Amino acid sequence: MAKITYIEHDGTEHVVDVKNGLSVMEGAVKNNIPGIDADCGGACACATCHVYVDEAWRSKTGEKSAMEESMLDFAENVEDNSRLSCQIKVSDSLDGLVVRMPESQH
Repeated sequence: MAKITYIEHDGTEHVVDVKNGLSVMEGAVKNNIPGIDADCGGACACATCHVYVDEAWRSKTGEKSAMEESMLDFAENVEDNSRLSCQIKVSDSLDGLVVRMPESQH
């Protein structure tokens, strides 16, 4: 299990425990975190779970797949540290992960 901090665009923080094997998106949805809509349910088909991964965690969340890169083209305000939270699998190595939601997702 990993403790993940989700930060809304206005700075509101939500710190929750997420079970290993779930995605960062699933952790948000199960804990009613605002700003991650996950319209496609985690199929990497909508970009409504766009987050910014804190710089300290970028190397630990893995590389973006070609499909994820393609879907990020549909997201607003994409940055170098943009990810789709449905594509980040939770494990013990992500304990302490910090992600921020873009202002466009409020």
